[in-house]
Amino acid sequence: MSLTTPGLAKNLLNTDLAGEDDGDDALDGMHAGAPELAPITLHLTPAACGIRLDKVLSSLVTQYSRSRMQQWIEGGHVLVDGVVARTKMTAFGDETIVITPQAAPEDEAFKPEAMALDIVHEDAAIIVIHKPAGLVVHPAAGNWSGTLLNGLLHHYPPLAGVPRAGIVHRLDKDTSGLMVVAKSLTAHTDLVRQLQARTVKRQYLAMVWGTPQLNGTVDAAMARHARDRIKMAVSESLSAKPAITHYERLATGLIDGKAVSLMRCRLETGRTHQIRVHMQSMGFALVGDALYGKAHLMTVFGRQALHACRLGLVHPESGEPSEWMVDLPPDFAGLIGRAGIDIAAINAMNI
Repeated sequence: MSLTTPGLAKNLLNTDLAGEDDGDDALDGMHAGAPELAPITLHLTPAACGIRLDKVLSSLVTQYSRSRMQQWIEGGHVLVDGVVARTKMTAFGDETIVITPQAAPEDEAFKPEAMALDIVHEDAAIIVIHKPAGLVVHPAAGNWSGTLLNGLLHHYPPLAGVPRAGIVHRLDKDTSGLMVVAKSLTAHTDLVRQLQARTVKRQYLAMVWGTPQLNGTVDAAMARHARDRIKMAVSESLSAKPAITHYERLATGLIDGKAVSLMRCRLETGRTHQIRVHMQSMGFALVGDALYGKAHLMTVFGRQALHACRLGLVHPESGEPSEWMVDLPPDFAGLIGRAGIDIAAINAMNI
């Protein structure tokens, strides 16, 4: 393979370059690790004189972004006439450049990592996992390793051949509870279709501030927040997607003199942060929710009080209805006790 950019470089040698992942599309496959990245050698012409070196290099080696070039210069991975390039240096022309590409964190994201997994059920088609709070589901900016996806690849290596390592739905990092993972392409396709058809039953327990009515349904479309791109929001914009949450108040209590309610929520759709946004839209933010709750109440609980306690679906191989339940994790059970709610009575409801 050869690259040419008229006027800036005479020739490029050793240019068998490894391309970068496409970001969102990277999760649709599996990369066992970063490929061997060969050094890139090129010779600048006087046409490059006066231009910032990072700009020159990014225009010549288009597989990599300018910010990536800047990182490599700062890290000492670019030589100019045999000398380590300086940050923000300007080209004079006639230099010989040697770039030694470095793998980005995301290039290493899809690697097996040993970790303890709380497996509730496993057979030839699916794995049902009880995800603890604090575990990120799959790699993304800021969390390129130590995710559930990495653990799944170690537990069952053939998941490398399944889109997103078999993950068909997510739980937020600080939400605990049940998730299903497909072990084959056939199972993956079937589970995705069930989710699209809204036939997968997902039930949650949530602790909220205040006292909502006994039961009801929030049917409110959601989209990315107009000003804070980290958040989601109830929205009437054209980009908003349907979102439906059914809820029921199970018990009430007090924490630090403030009313709280234990809610059972059932998702009909599965939008990002759906329960958190829908409850907040009614004025009942989740206890411990640092993103959608009130700042002065954040010390009460170390995460949003949300737990996926029940999961039901049609088994992708047998066609039989299947359902799993898990108990509340100790921190959530302790929060219920702190609110003065009888945890034994809640467990007796067979939620």
